[in-house]
Amino acid sequence: MKLPGQDVIARQADEHLVTHRVKLPRKLVEHPVRQVAKRLSWALVVLVVTAFIVYADRGGYNDNSDGSLDLLDAFYYATVTLSTTGYGDITPVSDSARLTNIFVVTPLRVLFLIILVGTTLEALTERTREEWRLNRWRSALRDHTVVVGFGTKGRSAIKTVCATGLRKEQVVVVDPSAKAIDAATADGYAGVIGDATRSEVLKRAEVQRARQIIIATQRDDTAVLVTLTARQINRGAKIVAAVREEENAPLLKQSGADAVITSASAAGRLLGLSVLSPSAGMVMEDLIQQGSGLDIVERPVIKGEVGKTPREIGDLVVSVVRGHRVLGYDDRNVGTLELTDRLITIVRATPGTQIAPDVRPFRG
Repeated sequence: MKLPGQDVIARQADEHLVTHRVKLPRKLVEHPVRQVAKRLSWALVVLVVTAFIVYADRGGYNDNSDGSLDLLDAFYYATVTLSTTGYGDITPVSDSARLTNIFVVTPLRVLFLIILVGTTLEALTERTREEWRLNRWRSALRDHTVVVGFGTKGRSAIKTVCATGLRKEQVVVVDPSAKAIDAATADGYAGVIGDATRSEVLKRAEVQRARQIIIATQRDDTAVLVTLTARQINRGAKIVAAVREEENAPLLKQSGADAVITSASAAGRLLGLSVLSPSAGMVMEDLIQQGSGLDIVERPVIKGEVGKTPREIGDLVVSVVRGHRVLGYDDRNVGTLELTDRLITIVRATPGTQIAPDVRPFRG
């Protein structure tokens, strides 16, 4: 495998200048400019209402300049009163005007201040609230799944692992593209913007406490570097990586990947199979498309199946997982099924069909 060492080093040096951060999924909120405009509109409504209340009782107010109160004076009084400026040149003198100020104008003043000051307070507390959410998220995150790369492969991988019943809160996406992370958070996943070949980026995704890591980068050399970094941080996690070229698969395994999927050769085999046997190619495509048609699933052996051969049970058994070995359905070493075995079967996909998660211990 030819690794462009100089290009990788230069790219990493440039990316050290880029700020990486964690983004958590959040509910869709209104645009900030629209929020400010709405608040200002409500403040203007409060100002106009106050001015007309004062003008309606203009006989109960005294203007030191000319003794009378017109509409302009009413707006002036409302402005200086709501803003708590209070020059004192216009004052309520009648009992009704003073009661109106106590029970009506004062609450409107409080509302006016809440509307305007609330925008500033919200901006000031947003950073604190976000830090609190991140700290709570980090403290609760355990045995999660980290997906490096939110392209076509990464999205499909997430869809498959979520079919096991894995909650979206247990998936963390790492990608250098801010747009990809925005798409991930919009789907309900936590995201980390940054280069996954750097240990500090992976640590922000809490890789050291992850149960499984899926590496679906666009380049094979990047996948190698991510695998090396991830394995160094977490010795016990299960790492599955995708590569384009089959010749690079051994290097991925040497770097610490437990399983390597070769996308180019798999696509080529499917193309060749479709040419030789369109029906067989259709079945294989049906198996690949999770959630429709046929699905391949892994499940434990139930008590009623113990002591039987793979051919004697109702499901179509492809392989038997016994310990750390994967045995074919016709392997003589299988014999009869044991309670600790797991079966890889082909079933008809239904809304309730789930791929059973791997509960075997990962290699240390």
